[in-house]
Amino acid sequence: MSNVTTRPLADIMRPNTIDEIVGQRALLGENGIIRRMVDNKKLSNLLLWGPPGCGKTTIARALANSVDMDFVPMSAVFSGTADIKKTMEIARTNTSIGRGTLLFIDEIHRFNKTQQDTLLPYLEDGTVVFIGATTENPSFNLNNALLSRCHIGVLEPLNTDDLMTLIERAEKYLGKKIPLTPDAKKHLAEISDGDARFLLNTTEYLVSAKFRKNLSADDLDSVIQKRAPLSDKSGDEHYNLISAVHKSLRASDTDAALYWVARMMTAGQDPMYIFRRLTRFAMEDIGLADPNAMQLALAAWQVYERMGSPEGDIALTELVIYLGTAPKSISAYKAQMASYSVAKQTSNLMPPKNILNAPTKMMKNLGYGKNYIYDPETESGCSGQNCFPESMERQSFYHPIERGFERDIKKRLEYWNSLREHAKKSFE
Repeated sequence: MSNVTTRPLADIMRPNTIDEIVGQRALLGENGIIRRMVDNKKLSNLLLWGPPGCGKTTIARALANSVDMDFVPMSAVFSGTADIKKTMEIARTNTSIGRGTLLFIDEIHRFNKTQQDTLLPYLEDGTVVFIGATTENPSFNLNNALLSRCHIGVLEPLNTDDLMTLIERAEKYLGKKIPLTPDAKKHLAEISDGDARFLLNTTEYLVSAKFRKNLSADDLDSVIQKRAPLSDKSGDEHYNLISAVHKSLRASDTDAALYWVARMMTAGQDPMYIFRRLTRFAMEDIGLADPNAMQLALAAWQVYERMGSPEGDIALTELVIYLGTAPKSISAYKAQMASYSVAKQTSNLMPPKNILNAPTKMMKNLGYGKNYIYDPETESGCSGQNCFPESMERQSFYHPIERGFERDIKKRLEYWNSLREHAKKSFE
């Protein structure tokens, strides 16, 4: 069997030039950074950041072809410092005979700091043109020294039209039609979720399986059991999704919040992490505008811990709906930040003696508890006595809004403040 027949279709059909690549118009179209490199016949060090199957390796190979450079691929998963140095020796030999080398390192974020630093002198003196591929945010996972020596190209998942174009190309290359109805073809493009590799590998399987009839969209789901949702429990996707949940809830867009939580759950995220973040949201972004939000968050969390999935999933859904529709307020959060700030600046001030206990005779002699007034026994229930440090002006940290339960809290505060002002005048 020849090498061609054993290679996956996705590899066999890999474009050789930039013009053959589908999608990534922002990078490959007119004025795109990669298009300018090709047109000028001068490559620069480049980091390609994007999801799996969007064309990072393909672009790197096509760039090498465009300027007739040796293409040297390396995986950061399987390679180390010794491999880098060995590759650089080859690159220097190429340079001595007037030939350039393009070093492509896949999953560059897997290199540690030392390994990344090993690359720097070779990038600095032009021994190689370096292209790194990563699915992780470069600003979080790569050294600043390496980042400063590279342009960054952000790749997007291929859209449905791009993937439909790839299906047509695959059928033309194979000389066969995929055994799918038109709707099922579009469905295949949609469930590929922007991943050309998955689409072409699935296409190859469908053509070789010799089905007796064209499959419908439902048939396709049964045959390939759908594509597993993206599961990235610690990387960018993890934080992107929880950020989307948080921002959707803050915007009171309940349907969007339900969608993003569903994305996290179907991707296998830890439900306990989601509940923890939702409980935090109930405290920080709803707060006292609806005190029940935090109680419901804790209750839903407890229900899920006791029942698990799928029975406990509805508790999560109900919590998202409640949080999304609840009035929002960060007044309590602001009060916390403001009071903490002042407390740090005045940490040496003692409480006023009138509100201190005096369990010993010595403390009584020092004035502890002197002139203390037991507020519940006063006519109004508020004595107006000073509770801040004696040398410190009275502070106002909490400013409730005219929304939800805080509307009632605001009325309470105004009532207590009016009593305090009245008592202050009597003290004077």
